[in-house]
Amino acid sequence: MLLPGFTSMPVPGRTGVLHTRRAGQGPALLLLHGHPQSHVMWHQVAPALARHFTVVLMDLRGYGDSARPQDDATHVVYSKRAMAQDALDVMQHHGFTRFGVLAHDRGARVAHRLALDHPGAVQSMLLLDIAPTLAMYENTSESFARAYWHWFFLIQPSPLPEALIESDPARYVRSVMGSRHAGLDAFAPGALAEYERCAGLPGTAAGICGDYRASATIDLEHDRADRAAGRQVEAPLRVLWAEHGAVGRCFDVLSLWQACAKQVSGRSLPCGHYLAEELPEVVLREALDFLGEYMFENRSK
Repeated sequence: MLLPGFTSMPVPGRTGVLHTRRAGQGPALLLLHGHPQSHVMWHQVAPALARHFTVVLMDLRGYGDSARPQDDATHVVYSKRAMAQDALDVMQHHGFTRFGVLAHDRGARVAHRLALDHPGAVQSMLLLDIAPTLAMYENTSESFARAYWHWFFLIQPSPLPEALIESDPARYVRSVMGSRHAGLDAFAPGALAEYERCAGLPGTAAGICGDYRASATIDLEHDRADRAAGRQVEAPLRVLWAEHGAVGRCFDVLSLWQACAKQVSGRSLPCGHYLAEELPEVVLREALDFLGEYMFENRSK
């Protein structure tokens, strides 16, 4: 059984129910997943974290067992601003106004926006294998485009990407995830089965495409506005990236984050994109050391 001891707690969201699970006690810690996964990606990390923190897992809108609101031409419904508001609403529903964040991939992009839009809510933040979205688009190379082909496939006009995903959702999951450094061997069979199940739910393909279309449009508008105004992430930030991943190969990850945040540290790990499933012990140690330093020190504030 994945994630034993975690209790499912549906949260009424602004565009539908958000699926969350919770365990543990102590300072609050929110975990956000990536594409094309769900909260289950934390199954090797979250139980140990719950011995130190109150851990809240959530499925982003459009993913897992959360609602899949209908997108429109503005893509505002899948903007990282809207998804960050979901995250804040979830934590407030659970009784927390200030918390740490551990996030991977798409969830890390949501976390970045959360820290910018709601700086008082985020105590400290650990992000896995991303560089800032605007910087990645502005510095896209042929090497990056070939490795992250899905970024450019998923933003194509509806309904072609949706139709291709829906023709065989499990194949889509296996193709995207299995093509990375560690292949499919990195994933526990139960976790992979969950990713495939959720990919086959009605509306998933549209939700995924909405997420990526927003990142290529309205999210860039928000990011450019922040840059023009000089807004940066205030919370202490640590970034980890994969030595064998495209982000680390194609971008100066630490330098790009230093341009967007006031207090940044980070390093690469000897693995591929799925850090929490390829090197869970290292991710756990980093989370306990970095997040715990700030959260236990400030938990009474």
